[in-house]
Amino acid sequence: MMQSKAIITAIGAYVPERILSNADLEKLVDTSDEWIVQRTGMRERRIAAEDEFVSDLATRAVEDLIRRYAVRIEDVDMIIVASSTTEFAFPSAASRVQANLRIPHTGVLDVNAACAGFTYGLQLANSLVTSGLHRKVLVVGAETLSKITDYTDRTTCVLFGDGAGAVLIEEAGQAEGGFLAAISGTNGEGGIHLYKSGLSTQMNGVPLQGNGALVQNGREVYKWAVRMVPEQLTAMIRQAGLLPEQIDWFVPHSANLRMIEAMCERGPIELERTLTSVEYRGNTSAASIPLALQLAVDEGRLNQGQQLALLGFGGGLTYSGVIVRWGAPDTH
Repeated sequence: MMQSKAIITAIGAYVPERILSNADLEKLVDTSDEWIVQRTGMRERRIAAEDEFVSDLATRAVEDLIRRYAVRIEDVDMIIVASSTTEFAFPSAASRVQANLRIPHTGVLDVNAACAGFTYGLQLANSLVTSGLHRKVLVVGAETLSKITDYTDRTTCVLFGDGAGAVLIEEAGQAEGGFLAAISGTNGEGGIHLYKSGLSTQMNGVPLQGNGALVQNGREVYKWAVRMVPEQLTAMIRQAGLLPEQIDWFVPHSANLRMIEAMCERGPIELERTLTSVEYRGNTSAASIPLALQLAVDEGRLNQGQQLALLGFGGGLTYSGVIVRWGAPDTH
């Protein structure tokens, strides 16, 4: 069991104004609201404006965090942005957030682990704080997946949305909260099932498709995730020295509600104790877990001292998770 000195002290979120509903998608491709809801549980997703990018969404999420909790960020030691859709290869999105927020002295780092990026960012932040190297770290999951989605592909365009969520991690002192366990792993050979093509034209000897748009073999990703997540969730709970009933909330990556239902049927945590952001946000990759947390805060369901199991999974194929005791004070 990990004895941590790090704690999540604040959370914020941002989603773009434009709503892309299932009815809107019916006008773009051969689909229907009934078909989308039945297979994904999604009803709406948010779409970034043409001139709105990952660093803009990330900045807005941090500003929301500041507004909600009245915290100071001038002394943040590191900004970590988890994203697969940053506007530049370099400079990093984190450096653009630093510029937008005018934090004078801070390190910056982008993490590209697709839908597992936010939980990888939490692991990094926890390590930086518990090692004594840093005292305050911002972790942001932000995506503009609409900019790499093929809206002629009916199997993928119904899934993805844009948004951002941010948390502040600080040295805990005597405060309630902390990181209790962490887990991660990768099946690199499965990367061919979920990718955005880049400089290389092949992977595992197989020619790539998409011409820069997101490509997904949903069936293979589904089979991998539904098998892997319950196994790794069970292992992570055991690592923390807890029983499944001691976890207040399971917060998986909100890939697809039907996928999450299948995971919960396999245990160890039932759907009634699971938080998602999928119904009105869609699949927002690295942003989906913090968006689910913020929705639960807004609804009064997430309270200080509760124990949460967060588990991200996706392109790579990679996964990462943490168990945390929620430390942010109640704002409702």
